[in-house]
Amino acid sequence: MQEYELNVLDQYNIDVTGTRKTRGAILCDTRQGLLLLREVATSEKRIPALCNLYGYLKGQGYEWTDEILPNKNGEYVSTAEDGSKYILKQWYQGRECDIRKPAELLAASGNLAKLHTVMSHGLEQGAPAGTHLGEEYNRHNRELKKVRRFMRSLSPKGEFEFTFLKYFDQMYQWADLALEELEHSDYDALYQDSMERGCMTHGEYNYHNILILSGTYVHGETAQGGASGKSGTRGPDYKGHGGHTNREPLRITTTNFDKFKIDIQVEDLYYFLRKVMEKHGWKERLGDNMLNAYSAIRPLSSGETEYIKNRLIYPEKFWKIADSYYHSNKAWISVKSIEKLNVAIRQTEEKKRFLENIFSFHL
Repeated sequence: MQEYELNVLDQYNIDVTGTRKTRGAILCDTRQGLLLLREVATSEKRIPALCNLYGYLKGQGYEWTDEILPNKNGEYVSTAEDGSKYILKQWYQGRECDIRKPAELLAASGNLAKLHTVMSHGLEQGAPAGTHLGEEYNRHNRELKKVRRFMRSLSPKGEFEFTFLKYFDQMYQWADLALEELEHSDYDALYQDSMERGCMTHGEYNYHNILILSGTYVHGETAQGGASGKSGTRGPDYKGHGGHTNREPLRITTTNFDKFKIDIQVEDLYYFLRKVMEKHGWKERLGDNMLNAYSAIRPLSSGETEYIKNRLIYPEKFWKIADSYYHSNKAWISVKSIEKLNVAIRQTEEKKRFLENIFSFHL
């Protein structure tokens, strides 16, 4: 541990007995429990609202979250000798949600539903509002066309550029279709209602930010839960097929709310589902059961189901890869970047089947 980091810990009323490095942070064993020290990853202006959110969640009975602790001066941000800014968080003994274990993914989906139920009302100390999805899609589409223009002007072109240009029209068709579907949906009403009620999202609900606490386990780790097969479009009263397995309840801690905002809450569910499906090759049974596990606790409305479908239509991964390419050093394209592009293109057919069988959507 660096000297300046020890200097930061000296600013707190804690007794440190040991430290060890973890993902982008330092775990601290203390007489006050396990704590985590890391550099400030968001705007300092957001810290008061973030602390307010943690207090609100605990006040509503949702206690299994991290929490920013004040230093000796009652401040939530501490400054190291080199000027770096740090926060100290309450932490827990556990591990990240294992994306290879469907039972844990179902438990995490149910946990998200509970979280959304608690976060369905706004805070007095406001959270930022999410961007209208139509604006986001239009911006992404412009960026995709800009990347294509740039690649067309290159001579010679590498494997990445050839592959991108070869499949651009096919992938852009999905982007254009997503915008068209959005414009003919009830999205505006859903978005406006979420803004007025102050519904909050986590903002980055993925397996890295879901901790399975030590001492909890599941029976039948390979179970994918519930009945499989077509579920069709979920209506306003849809509550899923159950999606239960014979398992012990997991204790889950949700961490890192830095990107929380006011928005349509099932954006979190879309994001979590997409990340998992990309890792699992868009396995329909698993995806269906994740939706079931969520809607068994917080039923999805027809508008929310339509929203998730629309978000899945948009070629998000393809856009992200293009955006990363455009803002990187293009003199050398890594093999990994080419692999990611090929996977995003290949999985489009798998996603197409997923949308057909789970959402009854046909291109």
